Amino acid sequence: MQRKPTSFDIAQLAGVSQPTVSRALRGSPTVNAATRARIEAIAKRLNYTVDRSASNLRSGHTRTLALLLFQDPTPDRSIINPFFLAMLGSIMTTCAEHAHDLLISFQQFSSDWHMDYEDSHRADGLILLGYGDYAAYKARLEQLVAQGTHFVRWGSVQAGEPGLTIGCDNVDGGTQACAHLIATGRRRIAFLGDATDHYPEFRDRHRGYLAALAQAGLEADPAMQVSAISTEDDGERAAAVLLARGTPPDGIVAASDVIALAAMRVLARAGLRVPEDVAVVGFDDIPAAALANPPLTTVAQDAGLAGRRVVEALLGRIRDERVDRTMLPTRLVVRRSSAT
Repeated sequence: MQRKPTSFDIAQLAGVSQPTVSRALRGSPTVNAATRARIEAIAKRLNYTVDRSASNLRSGHTRTLALLLFQDPTPDRSIINPFFLAMLGSIMTTCAEHAHDLLISFQQFSSDWHMDYEDSHRADGLILLGYGDYAAYKARLEQLVAQGTHFVRWGSVQAGEPGLTIGCDNVDGGTQACAHLIATGRRRIAFLGDATDHYPEFRDRHRGYLAALAQAGLEADPAMQVSAISTEDDGERAAAVLLARGTPPDGIVAASDVIALAAMRVLARAGLRVPEDVAVVGFDDIPAAALANPPLTTVAQDAGLAGRRVVEALLGRIRDERVDRTMLPTRLVVRRSSAT
């Protein structure tokens, strides 16, 4: 029976030490590219596979990441925000590329998820996704920092936040959305979304909306701003409240595509045409945006890039590398819901 190749065999053929082989095969940046390529080629020729169990036992790492997806309570808890579903696909792919497994858990903000994670010892680091009440769980993040937990959060990037945050430029995205409506001749532009510190991403998008109005010399009307979280029910409620206030808007900036699509249904029921009577712009560029009738203009976040950056940032933190907060760009995707 033929003996299975070992890392020592690879080391001998490559002319390096066995620890160098181990570091190269787990992707350590301490091994230069030429040496890593030589080691990987020899490993492939020998049909060598890493014994993950033994490697993890020696290193004290599980080679597993945990992802917690948070959502506000909804009547149907099976519904997941489509943008985070798209991010999840990219996160899973990137984990696989780095030979890491991924544990996925769906949580409510009221639960003691941080304690459950710390007690489980099942993962080397934590990814946090989801819109929700940031103020309600900030204290939990501070506890994770105090305990030395490696974690990355997708969200609003700002100084003074606990832990590491990767996110998009929400202020610029909100500015692009509102400026686009202004450029099409709209002047009574509403904003649908929670603009408080409880929802910092929506708050930043609202700041961009206000900035675009100010740049155009338009006054922000409080009656044109209705708070909403990213659910269909709340989007419909907010749009109904907006229309009940009297003079309808001629444009709407929604803090998410989910809110925007819900608002479009309310407008249709009220006999208002999109975009002839009211132009609508969303945020996220979820798949349903392009399929809507009419197709929804939106501010796109690159879910694929976002998922990759989140995983790579967390792996860097686990390796004790310096990883800074990162703000990714947004892009306006113009479709028929805002056509002139």
